[in-house]
Amino acid sequence: MSVRVRRIYDPPEPDDGLRVLVDRLWPRGVSKEEAHLDEWPKALTPSTELRRWYHHGGSFDEFRRRYERELTAPEAAAALDGLRKSVREGPVTLLTATKHTESSQAEVLLELLQQH
Repeated sequence: MSVRVRRIYDPPEPDDGLRVLVDRLWPRGVSKEEAHLDEWPKALTPSTELRRWYHHGGSFDEFRRRYERELTAPEAAAALDGLRKSVREGPVTLLTATKHTESSQAEVLLELLQQH
């Protein structure tokens, strides 16, 4: 199983495998061609309300708790199961525009995917 987090602004690498954008909003300054995306499952992204709350000073621990709860909704859970299947089939790279990937939804997803 190979899954990792990278910034979407970094150039694609041959060992990226399936490239999945996990941000709800399209990253600024990146064209669809430059992104080399395979998937953009918006059901896996934090809700607009949660994203706004977090960016206005919410703690990462609370963000993680709320985001994991959002991922139990049927559409999100199905998307997460699909991503787990993709990870079993080959490398997956979770892409995000955030500068601090270690405190983002990409990190939460990475940890969830590594658990199974």
